[in-house]
Amino acid sequence: MTFPDPAHFPSYRAPSEKEAPTFSDTAHRQRSAGAFAQGAATYNEVRPDYPTEVYALLEDSYPGPVLDCGAGTGKFTAGLVTRGLSTLACDPSADMLRQFAALHDVPAWRATAEATALGADTCAAVTCAQTWHWVDVAQASAEMDRVIVPRGRLVLAWNTIDVGADPWILRLARIMHSGDIQRPGFFPEVASPWELGDVVRTTWSHRLTVEQLHLLMHTRAYWLRNGAKIRERMTGNLNWYLFEHMGFSPGQEVDIPYRTDAFSYRRGGEE
Repeated sequence: MTFPDPAHFPSYRAPSEKEAPTFSDTAHRQRSAGAFAQGAATYNEVRPDYPTEVYALLEDSYPGPVLDCGAGTGKFTAGLVTRGLSTLACDPSADMLRQFAALHDVPAWRATAEATALGADTCAAVTCAQTWHWVDVAQASAEMDRVIVPRGRLVLAWNTIDVGADPWILRLARIMHSGDIQRPGFFPEVASPWELGDVVRTTWSHRLTVEQLHLLMHTRAYWLRNGAKIRERMTGNLNWYLFEHMGFSPGQEVDIPYRTDAFSYRRGGEE
């Protein structure tokens, strides 16, 4: 089943018009990003892979290693390896890297986009999937400039639940505190010397059971950084929405619409 009966559609609320999530200060951003210190196994089970079109942004990149920065459990890394690219990975979360090591034979270490622990001119390209909105843009842009070779490439990518596909999906995303943080057609903030090149925007769907939607909620920063009381409320809200309001059955599969936005950058003046 792709969508529920129209009789179950919730009332319409406009999706977000934000370019990116907002944080009150650096400490707030760092605390939010730090939520991913846990939950790696669940993340790997229910988060989707990335469309082929995103990897095409690297097809004519300068020869050399590709660093997947903020690799998590290796969802994006796997596609790099499959395409025969010499691949490295880093992530700030020890839990994510433990799961990563169990799944991938790729050198990986704890580091951030602001401080990768690599030498200068090390990588032909750096990829950041589901990562860039957590970084200090000025510091991360400078670090990418330091570690990427001349004529190298920076690629940023996001998979986001497509809240514009249907009103029931928008309400689902808000109950789960999932997605609806970047408007359709958004452009991420990237600092000098990086200039935007190619852009990929595509939509697709990911099939999950209704029970797996709970697990998907468990991978979100809001869930991870909160305690038992809020998690209990979120679980009750999602159960009500899926089983009572929407009328889904236990074990039923639903197609969750996704939107992918990906961006390739080169230094200004380079061909």
